[in-house]
Amino acid sequence: MKTALAQINSVIGDFTANREKIITFSEKAREAGAELVLFPEMALCGYPPMDLLDQDRFVELNIQSLRILQRELPRGIACGIGYVNRNGRQSGKALVNAYGVILDGELVFEQIKTLLPTYDVFDEARNFEPAESWPVFEWKGERIGFAICEDVWRETETPGTRYVRDPVRSLMDKGITLLCVPSASPYYAGKLKTRQDLAARICRRGSMPLVYINAVGANDSIIFDGRSFVISPGKAPAAAVKAESSPAVRITAKAFAEDLLLWDSAAVPAAGGGAAGTAVEFDILEQALVTGIRDYMGKCGFTKAHLGLSGGIDSALVAYLAVRAVGKENVTCFSMPSRFSSQGSKDDAAALAAVLGCEYRILPIETAFTAFLSALEGIFEGRPFDITEENLQARIRGTLLMAFSNKFNSMLLTTGNKSELAMGYCTLYGDTNGALGPIGDLFKTEVFALCRCINDREKKAGKKEIIPKAILDKPPSAELRPDQKDQDSLPPYEELDEILKLYLFENLSADEIAAKGKDRELAERIIRAVARAEFKRRQAPPVLKVSPRAFGMGRRMPIARAVFEL
Repeated sequence: MKTALAQINSVIGDFTANREKIITFSEKAREAGAELVLFPEMALCGYPPMDLLDQDRFVELNIQSLRILQRELPRGIACGIGYVNRNGRQSGKALVNAYGVILDGELVFEQIKTLLPTYDVFDEARNFEPAESWPVFEWKGERIGFAICEDVWRETETPGTRYVRDPVRSLMDKGITLLCVPSASPYYAGKLKTRQDLAARICRRGSMPLVYINAVGANDSIIFDGRSFVISPGKAPAAAVKAESSPAVRITAKAFAEDLLLWDSAAVPAAGGGAAGTAVEFDILEQALVTGIRDYMGKCGFTKAHLGLSGGIDSALVAYLAVRAVGKENVTCFSMPSRFSSQGSKDDAAALAAVLGCEYRILPIETAFTAFLSALEGIFEGRPFDITEENLQARIRGTLLMAFSNKFNSMLLTTGNKSELAMGYCTLYGDTNGALGPIGDLFKTEVFALCRCINDREKKAGKKEIIPKAILDKPPSAELRPDQKDQDSLPPYEELDEILKLYLFENLSADEIAAKGKDRELAERIIRAVARAEFKRRQAPPVLKVSPRAFGMGRRMPIARAVFEL
């Protein structure tokens, strides 16, 4: 059987556009000789719809679109589509996460999702009722089972998650010859290998091929990398696996781009990993961030972006990513010097803007800063310069950047990294102003590493470095007081980031972190700062999720609490 993998970028709630895209890809699949075409999980309505599911109109339009597809999809090809449907049972939640097959105008098959994740960015049990049965779709001599995304992740060890049901085993017990896994699986570093290792275990256990069709594009903080693949039993290259009978990846779709792949189960091509076998992880990370910015702006109706360009590494990286995402002609960078801004930082910002080719404007804040100080002079009389005046500068910058956003319908991008957000080393209503934090899920050490990889790639191609060496080499500073350095307020980033990873990703306490050889007093300081800064993060813009656990949807913590982890 010839199967097409239609990896598409759906827009949440844009039923007309999503439906037309499904029709177009189905027609192309049929023209290519496919007998079955598979689309991702919830391709019809977009994922995740969250509390739009509470609106009956959203659900009704979704079902109407499904009926239109029955009439307009090409004949002679079975089309697998993910959508939301109403629960036909007398009890339970009102809706189900469904995957159906339309063939020659009829909805001939439907599978409901069984395992409903409620960890990280997921909250599906809030809206959906799980499956109670696992039918088999028979087509072109194959017995096909469908396991929707989380349904195959039962074997993984997700903190706080335990599933009793095993939908994959239930399908295997019915003698399926092909397992299809429509998914909306978010990206983070190393995720493709995790998916493919999981698929290989299932493929080996069931002695059958597995088709993994993933969503692509970004919706809010979540980025879908695509990279759909087929894995099947057969002899793999000895260099790739130890056992000759191990399953092998047959084809892999593009990363962060729509794609249509054709797989013929009767053919036995040489195993290959596609993009997964050759791509450098930092290049994939860069693609993820660019996709996140481009889709967030496009789906929110913005074509232009701007940011404050300080001459530091964080804003340099965001400016570069923005230019890659929407083009240099659509990005404006502002240098906003104060009395504390060094000449070096001003020169570095100008040099970067010149390399990027984007619009560069200088907007000094000294006049506004002086006016605020004058207005507050009586109230502040006799009190020394402190963090109040530092934050005042950041808030002036934030106000001016938001004014530009309002006047010119341009999206303001914030430039804070994960290390700063974790420690609260940012100013509420100042440098946290904006619509999106592109690097808010990158630790500072990762920001440096990504910038160096970008420069190395350019040099290998015989081109000029993107990030000026002076920006990479200078000690990070907010430049809000004389001779200020980040390390005056924060631990060295190498030590800080290591402890943050243990605390944020592994949920370790101060004692447990100390047991891993880290300084206990430093661990206490960091944990206390992270907890006390929660109120800032709650009011900050969404960040692009590129790690296993990002601030925002992926880490929901109370603001008012005791710091018991010490």
